[in-house]
Amino acid sequence: MSRLKGEIATADTYDLSVIIPTFNEEENIAAIIGAVNEVFRQSGIRGEVLVVDDSSKDRTIPIVQEIAGQNGNVRLIVRKDDHGLSQSVVEGFGKARSDILQVIDADFSHPPELIPRFYEAVRDGADIAIGSRYMKGGDIEQWPLKRRVISLGATAFGRMLFPEVTDPVSGFFAVRREVVAGAPLAPRGYKILMEVLGRGRWHSFVEIPFVFKDREEGTSKLRLDTMMDYLRQCAGIARFTGTRRAGPVWDEWVKIVRFGLVGLSGIFVNMGLLYALTEIAGLYYLVSAAIAIELSIVNNFIWNDVWTFKSARDLRFGRRIQRFLSFQAVSVGGLAINMVVLYLLAEIAGVYYLVANLAGILIAFAWNYGVNRHYTWMRA
Repeated sequence: MSRLKGEIATADTYDLSVIIPTFNEEENIAAIIGAVNEVFRQSGIRGEVLVVDDSSKDRTIPIVQEIAGQNGNVRLIVRKDDHGLSQSVVEGFGKARSDILQVIDADFSHPPELIPRFYEAVRDGADIAIGSRYMKGGDIEQWPLKRRVISLGATAFGRMLFPEVTDPVSGFFAVRREVVAGAPLAPRGYKILMEVLGRGRWHSFVEIPFVFKDREEGTSKLRLDTMMDYLRQCAGIARFTGTRRAGPVWDEWVKIVRFGLVGLSGIFVNMGLLYALTEIAGLYYLVSAAIAIELSIVNNFIWNDVWTFKSARDLRFGRRIQRFLSFQAVSVGGLAINMVVLYLLAEIAGVYYLVANLAGILIAFAWNYGVNRHYTWMRA
């Protein structure tokens, strides 16, 4: 784990530090630095630009060195080992010379003209300001189907940890230094905001809508190791919150684990009834399967109602029927989502079918939990 010292003597040299992680960004880096400095000039923010580079093989490093020689507020850090976007951002947190830290991509997928809004949100009291693609006013442009499915799945899974945050995997955010100083961050992969939310010391956040504009060059690849990195990150956050057994993330994980255990019990109910109705009662197996599926849904609803979300105190018949009908619809939707994701990724995007099925299962689980959490048991 990486702990930030938070004892930088020059921490108040600037109003804002804009951290730009880079690797082979020679086509964009000069333009993004110029755009950020223009934002500083127009807004009156005393800001620095901190480029944290993962030993680029192109001309990114000499370009930044030349710009830094002409602009005193531009600095370059070249990382020799332990490469990765999240690791670069965490190193930038430790080397920044201000108390408000902004993270932005080098390729203009994050609009630099919004930087003053993030700065003002944190300056006015928020611990974290998050750029959201999924709240009203946010959007994504020029993304192929595969990337949209991957992003929606990762976002849905992240929202199980942070249900009030619409875009917990955003790479465009600002944070108060105190949130990350001394925090046991374990940077991995690309989802550094998840680490900040899961391990940082924060109480309040705001979200700012933005339109994500993808770079024209390059492609995104869905690999099993990328998915596993993300799942390990979520598990690491869960373990961290589990040791403290307190806070909103811990409360959500208790519900998620219970929801998963209930789902597991439903599998046993389904399989047991399918066997009993077919082999013992002599019913046609498809009829048995339909009955088994429905009764497993009933089983899952009852346990989630009285245990996972603890709605036993609301025993009014009408309300319970409403919750059951909602749960039934969500369950059918989850099954459809699983099959659609499997088909789209495997048949259209060319993803290996087992990886595609895993993605479908995870997205369906996130759908089932998230929709039930926010609608079926909205007050739980």
